[in-house]
Amino acid sequence: MNVMLNLRALKGRAYPRMIGAVREPSWMFWETFLPILSMAAYVYVYRSLDAPKEFEGFVILGGVMTTYWMNVLWGMASQLYWEKETANLQLYLAAPMSKMSILAGMALGGMFSTSVRCISIIVMGVIIFKVDFVVTNAGLLLGIFGVTLVALYGMGMVFASLFLMWGREAWHLNMIMEEPIYFLSGYSFPVKALGSLSLFATVIPFTLGLDAMRQLTFPSMATQWGLVSPHLELVILLVMSIILLYLARVSLDRMERMGRSKGTLTMRWQ
Repeated sequence: MNVMLNLRALKGRAYPRMIGAVREPSWMFWETFLPILSMAAYVYVYRSLDAPKEFEGFVILGGVMTTYWMNVLWGMASQLYWEKETANLQLYLAAPMSKMSILAGMALGGMFSTSVRCISIIVMGVIIFKVDFVVTNAGLLLGIFGVTLVALYGMGMVFASLFLMWGREAWHLNMIMEEPIYFLSGYSFPVKALGSLSLFATVIPFTLGLDAMRQLTFPSMATQWGLVSPHLELVILLVMSIILLYLARVSLDRMERMGRSKGTLTMRWQ
């Protein structure tokens, strides 16, 4: 494998997403402002119920991580399908580099633009809603955040090839998966409140990563509302990252083989 070729491909796909994030400031404004409105609704609900102040922080942190999930769905999972629709996919398939390097570049570019919005949301949350984040272990927090992103974008790579093979249903699958993930991840509430259902929710990397980061930034609520210890969640996320990246490679290879052998990238159900 030509390492330099794959690194250039990674850089080439990350560059337009990073530059594009700052070329149209109005997009950045609305993509930051509108999520704040939805989070504000939950914050004011908690205030009206006299809930602990930490619950407002749960909403802010959930909103931050949700932006990454949306980027995975719309910026990664559907990417190859959209490239096919715009007649660019054949160029990617004919290129000599690994297809994972192309998707990894898209992921890095998406992480950059999404991180800018996330930082803005956190700053606005602290200023407007007076949320206090108490970080107990910055190294562990950054580690969990990084591994969660690797797992999420690994899942996005798996979905990218699957959505491409499913054809036009990719758009519908994206729409279907949005709200269930919001619910199962505990976007606006501690996922432990789901009871036994929270066990099934942990198959989503988003759920474990968000729960661990909440425990590390709001330690006063960790005992009551944390699922398991952040260290254990980090180990689980590492395992999930490895599995998802492996599945991504397998699914992308299968996609290429299908295109070469059958002349189509859409699954045909008998």
